[in-house]
Amino acid sequence: MDKAMDEGEEDHDYLNGNGHSHHHNSNTASQIQQHFSHHLQGIARINNGSFGCCPHSVLAAHHEWHLRFLRQPDKFYSDVLPDALLHSRSLLKSLINADHLHQVSLIDNATTAAAIVLRHISTSLSRNDTVVMFNCAFQAVKKSIQAYVATAGASVVEIPLPFPVRSPQEIVARFRKGLQRGKANGSKIRLAIIDHITSMPSVLIPVGELVRICREEGVDQVFVDAAHALGTVPVDVKEIGADFYVTNLHKWFFCPPSVAVFYSRNELPIGTSWIGTRDYSSQLLVPSVMEFVSTFEGGLEGIMKRNHERVVQMGQMLIESWGTILGSPPHMCASMIMVGLPSQLGISSEDNASKLRSHLRTCYGVEVPIHYQAPEDDAATETRDNKNGLISGYARISHQVYNTVEDYHKFRDAINQLVQDGKAQPFDRVVK
Repeated sequence: MDKAMDEGEEDHDYLNGNGHSHHHNSNTASQIQQHFSHHLQGIARINNGSFGCCPHSVLAAHHEWHLRFLRQPDKFYSDVLPDALLHSRSLLKSLINADHLHQVSLIDNATTAAAIVLRHISTSLSRNDTVVMFNCAFQAVKKSIQAYVATAGASVVEIPLPFPVRSPQEIVARFRKGLQRGKANGSKIRLAIIDHITSMPSVLIPVGELVRICREEGVDQVFVDAAHALGTVPVDVKEIGADFYVTNLHKWFFCPPSVAVFYSRNELPIGTSWIGTRDYSSQLLVPSVMEFVSTFEGGLEGIMKRNHERVVQMGQMLIESWGTILGSPPHMCASMIMVGLPSQLGISSEDNASKLRSHLRTCYGVEVPIHYQAPEDDAATETRDNKNGLISGYARISHQVYNTVEDYHKFRDAINQLVQDGKAQPFDRVVK
């Protein structure tokens, strides 16, 4: 136990550099653990990307806003809420470098933004129009697209994301090809949907470059779905240059679910900031989050930099142990990285991947998403492990401030144990 504590303490020395913070006392390892003491103990929580996390101070502020509303709802709605929302929006406007406050709305999540954008363009879609997107786009976004685009008789062009990926150029080349398909037979591309960081498999996309290509190719409008961006990469909506950009605040920006900031370069003709009676408290927490991140050396930028460095280190540690590869070079990931799983696990379907994820949770106390990757013909040589087996499964590991080296060691050992057990019996016997 003491050894684990020591490793945990060591693991968090990097959080404060010289051990001083410009604003408050520095966050020691034990203070960081206190911020997140509501997390279930003994679980290797290396999946911040799915549900994020919320420190005690922000949870307390959330509760307080909720009570302020409940004490006197009428007064809250008319006298308190408008200014409080404005304050959150002003802080976010600076954070994402928008020009005007009217370009910035608070909504529930990235999926809501997709529905808003699609509703906006669907009124004028015709049969010869296309919408272009990556094939790994979030399921809920795909459903939205089918609902709006198919109804109008327009068509969707899906671009396969190269994975494992070795360079941004591979993504750019695929994207250019996809745009050509979208423009075939005189079709007009009305909308391109581009992920800033894809969810599964997770890859940092050269989003600014793809937006510029869209402009060159005469794409009407560009929507960047950046569900995982704020809190993992610097966000500059002017530099990116998209018409619409959305990023969640509950994944990597320490807000409770669910809240997102939606940027629209030209104001949309539909109200996105008022939908009647609802709990607005999660939208009012940006000042509390700013206060929390200011207690870390280098603030939010420091957190992003360290999470990136650490997730790469942990990914390297895992592939050295397992004899596999990373799904992308380190510069193509932010706070999540794809780590190849040993071929001996025999992951041959989505169902296998899902079973392995549940098994790791139930039997080993490890929370991590597993991705099944059907091998691509041209990439077969690159996706073999040191036993010359085809790598068909990848884990998406996240790193957030509360993680310790122990979390990743626990995952490493679980997989090594499963490989060991699997030598005698097939996947379905080992992973039930």
